[in-house]
Amino acid sequence: MSLPADYVERVYAGVLGKLIGVYLGRPFEQWPHEVILEQLGEIDYYVHEKLGVPLIVTDDDISGTFTFLRALPDYGNSRDVTAAQIGHTWLNYLIEEKTHLWWGGMGNSTEHTAYLRLKSGVEAPASGSMELNGKVVAEQIGSQIFIDGWAMVAPGDPDLAVELAGRAATVSHDGEAKYGAQVIAAMESLAFVESNIDKLIDSALTYIPENSAVATMIREIREWHAQEPDWYKARLLLHESYGYHIYGGNCHMVPNHGLIILSLLYGDDDFQKSLRIVNTAGWDTDCNSGNLGCLLGIKNGLAALDVGPDWRGPVADRMYLPAADGGRVITDALAESYHIVNIGRALEGEEALSPKNGARFHFSLPGSVQGFQVEDTVESRGTAIVTNVALDAPEDSRGLSIDYARLTTGRVARVSTPTFIPSKELGDYFSQRGYKLLASPTIYSGQTIRARVTAAAGNEETANVRLYVRHYDEQDELALLGDNVTEVSAGTGVDLEWKLPNTGGYPIASIGVEISGEGGTSGTVVLDYLDWQGTPEIVLDRPYERDFSRRTRGAGPVMWQHAWVDGTDSNNKQFWPDTYRLLQNHGRGLLMQGTREWIDYKVTTRMTPHMLRTGGIGVRVQGMRSYYALLCDTDRFSLVRTHEGQDTVLAETGPGWVLGQEYEFIVKVEGDHLTALVDGQVILEATDPEARFAGGGIALIAEEGRLGCDHVAVGPIN
Repeated sequence: MSLPADYVERVYAGVLGKLIGVYLGRPFEQWPHEVILEQLGEIDYYVHEKLGVPLIVTDDDISGTFTFLRALPDYGNSRDVTAAQIGHTWLNYLIEEKTHLWWGGMGNSTEHTAYLRLKSGVEAPASGSMELNGKVVAEQIGSQIFIDGWAMVAPGDPDLAVELAGRAATVSHDGEAKYGAQVIAAMESLAFVESNIDKLIDSALTYIPENSAVATMIREIREWHAQEPDWYKARLLLHESYGYHIYGGNCHMVPNHGLIILSLLYGDDDFQKSLRIVNTAGWDTDCNSGNLGCLLGIKNGLAALDVGPDWRGPVADRMYLPAADGGRVITDALAESYHIVNIGRALEGEEALSPKNGARFHFSLPGSVQGFQVEDTVESRGTAIVTNVALDAPEDSRGLSIDYARLTTGRVARVSTPTFIPSKELGDYFSQRGYKLLASPTIYSGQTIRARVTAAAGNEETANVRLYVRHYDEQDELALLGDNVTEVSAGTGVDLEWKLPNTGGYPIASIGVEISGEGGTSGTVVLDYLDWQGTPEIVLDRPYERDFSRRTRGAGPVMWQHAWVDGTDSNNKQFWPDTYRLLQNHGRGLLMQGTREWIDYKVTTRMTPHMLRTGGIGVRVQGMRSYYALLCDTDRFSLVRTHEGQDTVLAETGPGWVLGQEYEFIVKVEGDHLTALVDGQVILEATDPEARFAGGGIALIAEEGRLGCDHVAVGPIN
């Protein structure tokens, strides 16, 4: 089946619809309908400020949707990807009790139950089956909330969407939960080529048993809609016939699926009205609103999101995907849309799209800002407005317009986007409430930033521009580091290039463009693209001195530690003498940092194994179970490829290390070749015949015991 001509834009609208829906419904998730009306009234727009919570949040609806979909590229973008392989994707990207599931315990949280089944060796679909987990647990809402991506990679092909959605759903769910997920997937897939809501529903119903609770409920809701114009009364009928009191568990799929269908029918194809109904109605508001928003975004495109209030402006494309692959956590709607589109293109045998030579920020679709906002500081606040604009050249290209006004001494326009956890306060908030924001920075010292900016022809004065970053400092505050200023004359463009200097091991939180002037300068510059490349040059040691005779908790900054995605049972909590102390009670734990863009590099560490079964260094790490590693025990040193949690030995030698002794380890990875050095001597070399991992970060690895580490450095091989 050929891809729709507007495939990219419709996927982007679907992703935005998902985000808007989730962010709208999250602050009052699981509130009863009556309480929502009493305290908030009808939900016409975002209410986060009323409730004192952030708009952009970590949420399982978002993280699960876009993370579990990575099973497709991880397994060769095969239409035949299996439920078992999707289950392995869960184990690779999830960190128990830390990332984006509700870790509510066996038999209480459906997803946690499934994870524990997978962890114990039960493969999908058995991991989510009613046979093992019981009907009530198996039929909760989770399968439905993660399903949108499987539809968006199969535009206009509901057969494929339903098949993929069914396999994905059975990792954790069964029965009616599977049917509900397949209905959503079928409607979203068909929505790329069909705008009639009744036809979407009719088609979706052909994929599930006619006598299922989901199918029966949908038929009844359609009857209510034909006879009763008041959605409030229809909601009451839904509550009486299919409410939570009829189904067990914490958040059953059937009632919530009913609200999606009800809101779709009563919403009159209006984005705001549909989301108003589904959120005002209560139950699992963020989940239902996210699915509905995605469907309407796909069906009606970006234009539908621009009717009524400004849904997109406050969001600014921003999203977080906390997972074990920490360098892919801080992302945006446009980037994730292109990931989805390129999976869909691969499934159809088409080449990937790579706007502006693969630049990270390219602003290629209408309204896209990719997280860029005017910096909220005293010297920058109110100085500029950012918008997406069409460019004169090349044809059909777009960029980020920065309209600045009245710049002078002490007033500069800074426009930036996050590259890490935006603030310590926000990181603390997510740790204490909701889902943790585990992330690595996306950019590091030693990498080279490139960008192109153009000054508008109508500017009356030269624009003074420079690239800058904000990085954390010894007080966990955001320090400014900027390049030299470049003058850009009206009607001309300039290519900027800046190799990031050393930040002292402190993580970089944001990157942006600064515009300055004198005497009230006003004008416009357009950011065409912004990107960075190259091997980092970083030392990740403790960036401050401590008196370890005083074992005071909480001394010193913490954000440098948060740059490590913690997949261990426990690591250094600031009061151990070791810079990093990994403690792993069961299995293998990884402390990870870096991004998929790290290709060829070397990592140097000083490690001391204590009571430890196995330890070492991971390179090109792509999750908890996907990496190369130098693994060490008392018998041998081994270079291994780890995939699906299984080690394939590429080379080994003995004897191994001596417990309690410090070693300097160096691992080099270049192309498909690995080299390991111990205390300056090459001990192992190997080539991976599969060349499985093209890029990824690093990890400190400990298996069943204690490992100390006092130095970590990453840099070019030569």
